[in-house]
Amino acid sequence: MSQSPLRRPTQGVLFQVPEHSARVRPEASSNFVSNMALPVHRWFRFSAGFSAAWVESLLLDARRSGEVRVFDPFAGSGTTLLAAERVGVESWGIEAHPVVSRIASSKLAWRSDPDAYLAKMTEISALAKTLKPQLQRYPVLIRRCYDNRALEQLDVLRQAYELCKDKTASSELAWLTLIAILRPVSRAGTAPWQYVLPKKLKRAPRPPLRALEEYCQMFYEDMLVGKNLSGPRARFLQGDARSCDAIPTGRTNLVITSPPYPNNYDYADATRLEMTFMGEIRGWADLQDAVRCYLVRSCSQHVPESEVDLDAALATADLDPIRREIVEVCGKLAEVRKSRGGRKTYHLMVACYFSDLAKVWKALRRVCGSPSRVCFVVGDSAPYGVHVPVIPWLGQIALAAGFRSYKFEKTRDRNVKWKNRKHRVPLVEGRLWVIG
Repeated sequence: MSQSPLRRPTQGVLFQVPEHSARVRPEASSNFVSNMALPVHRWFRFSAGFSAAWVESLLLDARRSGEVRVFDPFAGSGTTLLAAERVGVESWGIEAHPVVSRIASSKLAWRSDPDAYLAKMTEISALAKTLKPQLQRYPVLIRRCYDNRALEQLDVLRQAYELCKDKTASSELAWLTLIAILRPVSRAGTAPWQYVLPKKLKRAPRPPLRALEEYCQMFYEDMLVGKNLSGPRARFLQGDARSCDAIPTGRTNLVITSPPYPNNYDYADATRLEMTFMGEIRGWADLQDAVRCYLVRSCSQHVPESEVDLDAALATADLDPIRREIVEVCGKLAEVRKSRGGRKTYHLMVACYFSDLAKVWKALRRVCGSPSRVCFVVGDSAPYGVHVPVIPWLGQIALAAGFRSYKFEKTRDRNVKWKNRKHRVPLVEGRLWVIG
């Protein structure tokens, strides 16, 4: 590696904001893929997200009617907040996942000094050359994902970062740079939802030092764009959407978010590679205390049968608006699981998920002023082939929390290509609009 890990460009690469939401295809609003062509959003792929271009167009439309103060209670890797900064709108956001929230916070440092970032990366790069690899610290997962040569180069970079880290924005950006190259340089494949596939090997993973140079270049160029912005900076912190404690009462008049779907996606497992490499966990079992305990219960891993009683979970008053329907669905799931090999606790997951989302709606009613609008990008689900009508249930819970009305805009059909599917229940995805 050269003394500087990148070639200093003369100017940033600008990108255009769509002028109206109609120009963004409806089915694209719930898809993160297009973000990978946009500055900052492309720094780290977090698949559980939605289109930044759609958010920007939505914000521009809303701003035509007056002042906009947007809030994202499931901020993920920062899509809504970055979009708000791009168009000059006041924004707030929280994210419960410890690693994903740090990724979002690091991304939001994109408007800090790009030359300070470059200096930090140069310091880390130079120090790494003087260090000896210490591969014995890595567990089996990491050994299976990297050959020895790649792991040696990554390890000295990690060591150098640990020695150079401080409390500056440049240090957090350096952390994110290292985190961001772990997937491209791994020989192991990655499933669409970011689960690591050690048995599925890539043909040509990127060499670590080359990837580091490329990502440093990309970060630096994108930061030059942010340096020219003068609008309000997003306010972001790690927090729980079920309480929204840090958000002032009545501060928000627009919520744009995508809550977890009750479809058994394990958000904790999606960052297992990164957390294991950085030494935050040793294995899959550590994810419970490190991540899952903070999250909305949308996965059967959150609700072991030994710790959750179905009758007690369904007895909460928060479920009164949908009690008859949810008791019936959970009863079906409890019966169906008896004949399934995995015996997954979907019946408990559904009960706990809607109890958690009821708390979210109550918290949103507090932080939303009047008038206000809430947009949930969401879809329904059918664990074990039992349909869970997520959209009307969320709407009814929102009304019980004090919102006035709701409507649903379908953007696409899901689960209609039956090949290799475990069930044949058609599902939908779209935007649930709630008015307060």
